[in-house]
Amino acid sequence: MNPQQVAQIIESGLPGARAQVKSGDNVHFEAVVVAAAFAGKRSVQRHQLVYGTLGSAVGNEIHALALQVFTPEEFAVQGPGLGLG
Repeated sequence: MNPQQVAQIIESGLPGARAQVKSGDNVHFEAVVVAAAFAGKRSVQRHQLVYGTLGSAVGNEIHALALQVFTPEEFAVQGPGLGLG
């Protein structure tokens, strides 16, 4: 699985989300995800939402996934420089 596929799955599973995913080997991934669905949720709950979109790929095609998760408002303050347009 490549980074574009992972980003597409996340964005499809979280309506309105934007995801940027990077990988050096197509099994270990880093992702920045911005979604309104994260509002009012703790970090672990946000991660669970993202992992839920990826289903059985986590632990199979995706061996590791490092996440940075933001609401749109949080990203406006904290996200500049992370490369998500």
